[in-house]
Amino acid sequence: MDVCVTDLEGPGAGTGEVEIVERKGLGHPDTLCDALAEEFGRALCRWYQERFGRLLHHNVDKVLLSGGAARPAFGGGEVLAPIELFLAGRATTECEGVQIPVEDLAVEGSRALLRARLHALDADAHVRIHCLVHPGAAELVDLYGQALANDTSCGVGYAPLSDLERVVLRVEGELNTGEAKRVHPQLGEDVKVMGVRRGERIALTVACAVVGRHCASLADYRESTRLVAALAERAARAETARPLEIEVNTGDRPERGSVYLTVTGTSAEAGDDGEAGRGNRVNGLITPYRPMTLESVAGKNPVTHVGKLYNIAAGLVAASLVEELPGVSEAECRLVSRIGRPVADPQVADVRLRCARGGDAAGQAPAAREIVRRHLDRIDSYAGELIEGSLAIDRWPLRGA
Repeated sequence: MDVCVTDLEGPGAGTGEVEIVERKGLGHPDTLCDALAEEFGRALCRWYQERFGRLLHHNVDKVLLSGGAARPAFGGGEVLAPIELFLAGRATTECEGVQIPVEDLAVEGSRALLRARLHALDADAHVRIHCLVHPGAAELVDLYGQALANDTSCGVGYAPLSDLERVVLRVEGELNTGEAKRVHPQLGEDVKVMGVRRGERIALTVACAVVGRHCASLADYRESTRLVAALAERAARAETARPLEIEVNTGDRPERGSVYLTVTGTSAEAGDDGEAGRGNRVNGLITPYRPMTLESVAGKNPVTHVGKLYNIAAGLVAASLVEELPGVSEAECRLVSRIGRPVADPQVADVRLRCARGGDAAGQAPAAREIVRRHLDRIDSYAGELIEGSLAIDRWPLRGA
């Protein structure tokens, strides 16, 4: 394994004049598509494991959400046309003479996830689900059986999170807790947080869907947006003492009767479509000032698909480098595969370290290489952790949260 360890050049994370961080929340159409793809993949893994004692080839990473039609109203509203979900990809549909209920797993798992995630949506009446999964290509199935990389792809990770990154994650997370929905059912799950730091000052733009049947009037709606701002400020203050500005639902035009009112708590009911891979990266954030890859991870198999495994591994490696190496304040990790090569043996692992004054990456290189090797040596354990949920995508930290 070729592990390159060098110094991380340039200003430290979160120290530049401008920083931008975004998170699409649990009920955003793109985030829903990622969650549906990942849950479908986990359901297949569980079925394969229980029936055959092993995981079989699958990549169900293509999910498209076509928004429905709705008529929101204060005190009520109705869905006029359902959300259309299309789950596509490749999976093993028959093994040892047994037909695998792929479509049932797709439909039942999707409805269960939507019920758990969206408190105001009727997952039976408001959603129509189409399963478009077919068997995989023979050559990729063969690579799966040998635990060889099924793609030439790359993954990236970094640590630690900046103040702004932690703030954005914390604000969306607090607005979308089960307790928040129990106490404030008028708040929908379609929350998006855009954070901009200019110097020391943080500005948050929060979009939060409001559920009409729990909001009797425009006055109630305005009170709901003030509540969102208060909850967001409280969450942000747990992560930063920087000057803070928060604005909520800035697209509202109440004088024209236009506010972010919904029937179901998500814009997917009418105003927005969604697609897997267009939203948060594996750590739950969209970070244009950080290393990123366009590789989508949700729904890909956890055995040979390096597009999934290397993004997870890179994040875990970066976190360990910062936690375990004295004097290392920041780390980045990039991993690149070659199709047909063992998953645990990338073409190159590129590690970059920011060290305290007087230190350098060369002095940390032996320990850094050992950390990379340790993580890659246990990459085959990710499958079980992903299935049980102790390791997950779209959150930070990836493991143990």
